[in-house]
Parts: sequence; structure tokens; C-alpha cells
Amino acid sequence: MRHFDLSPLYRSTVGFDRLFNLLDQATSAETAPTYPPYNIERTAENAYRISIAVAGFSESDLAIESKENTLTVRGEKQVSETAEKREVLHQGIAARAFERRFQLADYVQVTGASLENGLLHIDLVREIPEAKKPRQIAIGGKPAKVLEAKVSKAA
Repeated sequence: MRHFDLSPLYRSTVGFDRLFNLLDQATSAETAPTYPPYNIERTAENAYRISIAVAGFSESDLAIESKENTLTVRGEKQVSETAEKREVLHQGIAARAFERRFQLADYVQVTGASLENGLLHIDLVREIPEAKKPRQIAIGGKPAKVLEAKVSKAA
């Protein structure tokens, strides 16, 4: 596999840091983590849900953090005193620590999270500010009219 050095391009650009970070991630030789498995669903026009399989983890074992455009989910199983005394003959259920990161689009916010039946559900909604919505420009001095955009809230 070939590796390309994109550093000469960085010197002549300002404000495109996110674009170059995406290029670096796409060309890196690291393999993507596969644990824990997850689904991303669209529940409405501007609402999404991330479901992560976290069997064996409790709410206190999990942490969710949203910073800038990155959603980070961490899980670390707490060792109990009774678990130390048990002898496991076969361990097929993975309970190792993990950290999974998701890149969120602009204006996507986390609205809630729930843990049920071994699945961690994280609800997201995209809310575009009024200033960023498209507006119609009037010709001939008439006032500008804001185009109505259908925005639905996640339930």
C-alpha cells in the first residue's frame, strides 16, 4: 500500500483542518475497530439513533461524551468481588474495555441515551440554526423571505 505525504498542502490552506484530518484518517493504515458492534438508523428526517451492543455492561460501566463534532462512547467493566472468586470455564461473552468514536455532522446534537436489553441507544437530532437556513432574496427591494424547512424533533 502506498502512503502519500499531504503536508505540503497544509501550508497553503487556512480553515480546512477538518478536511485534512478526514484525509489523514482515510489514508491511515490503521484498521477500524470492530468491537462493540453498532447500528446507525434514521428514525425521522432529521433524527438518528446509534445502537451499540454492550451486553454485560451496566449504566455505571458506560460513559458518553459529546465534544465538538465527535461523540465518544466508553465502556469499562467494573470487577466485583464475587467475580474474582468464580472460575470461568469458557468465556464467550466479551467484556473488555472499549472506546468507540463517531464523527457527527454539523448541527447534530445528542438528545438522550438509554440502555435496554444489552443495547445502548443514543438519540441524535440535527437542528439547523435560523441564520444558516436558506432564504429567498427579493428582487426589486422587497423584504427577504425565509424559506420554511421541515424540522422534526426526536421523540
